[in-house]
Amino acid sequence: MKMKRLFPVAGVFLLLLGGTSATAADSCSPVLNHTLNTLQGEKRNLCEYQGKVLLIVNTASYCGFTSQYKGLETLSRKYRDKGLVVLGFPSNDFGQQEPGSNKEVADFCERTYQVKFPMFEKSSVARTDINPVYQTLAAMTGEQPKWNFHKYLLDRTGQKAMSFRSAVSPEDPAFVAQLETLLAAK
Repeated sequence: MKMKRLFPVAGVFLLLLGGTSATAADSCSPVLNHTLNTLQGEKRNLCEYQGKVLLIVNTASYCGFTSQYKGLETLSRKYRDKGLVVLGFPSNDFGQQEPGSNKEVADFCERTYQVKFPMFEKSSVARTDINPVYQTLAAMTGEQPKWNFHKYLLDRTGQKAMSFRSAVSPEDPAFVAQLETLLAAK
């Protein structure tokens, strides 16, 4: 009888020590092994995107490149069934072009560009206290964002990243070709 009582407690103890969660974290790429808040304040573990091709972009609502939201959302819708996930990271690092609150950013993206891809809370991508995702991407590619709408493409393994400067639009044929190559790889 005592064994039956101890077994559930032992199972809970093992889960608290790491059990299944440690295995999932061990298989997650270092660039994704972070839990961050969305613009709506929900915690999201980026490991859920392991195995997907990621387009990671720092955004701003009042930038000359802000219209790229439309192209990013188009790519998200067009390629999501093939494994693409676009992740947006609003930042006020460049030209103070993202001054609003997380709620204001979320409202702007939804109302103006009908953005449905995941957007995370405002963070620094190139200044002090840099978002850990951007620290890792800069280390992987040797290139840190120099302005808003800098793009990184991350392969399905989370081990290979490519960097694209702000002026490269989501519709750029060379960019789309790189994206499609990553999506075709299994």
